[in-house]
Amino acid sequence: MDMPIGRRTELGATAKRSTASMELRVNARSAGERKGERGQAMFEFALLLPILMLILLGMIVFGIAMNNYLEMTNGATAGAQALAISRGQTLDPCMTVSGPFFAAAPNLTQANLKFTITVTQGGSSNVLVSNTANPSCPAANTTSPPASYLTQGATATVTVTYPCNLKIFGINFAPPTATFTAQTAESVQ
Repeated sequence: MDMPIGRRTELGATAKRSTASMELRVNARSAGERKGERGQAMFEFALLLPILMLILLGMIVFGIAMNNYLEMTNGATAGAQALAISRGQTLDPCMTVSGPFFAAAPNLTQANLKFTITVTQGGSSNVLVSNTANPSCPAANTTSPPASYLTQGATATVTVTYPCNLKIFGINFAPPTATFTAQTAESVQ
């Protein structure tokens, strides 16, 4: 330690410079590692993005299908209630049911709906309308029921079917014969 003071300051400055350059190299290396990690995270996100989007779209399509089912159930209830309170006022039960149904389920495609309307009294079941083609109830599919069908205490049952649609990018994930069915029974007033 018998160095002159000038030499000591020279060595101190050199040591400081080498420490500073070492810190710069360490910082540059860690910045490079962080940049590479960012690239890796972006690559992993790019790999997972299509799967996440497919799951998100699947949830949206399933939500729309469930909304269709809920609308159909609500419409069947409204139609059955309208038929149950129309005793002695209707000879066309399909038109009596379809009007409130369409009002309660505006988002459903009317051409895809199929109605079956039955009235049961005293254990016997009379099918009033079995409409499998068109919900507008053409005369060919509607039979005018005798007035005795819609008597107080009879049970009016409305059954509606609608195709299940779970399409994502044009591929329907529902089985081809999958349909939603809603059925409501009301006592004729």
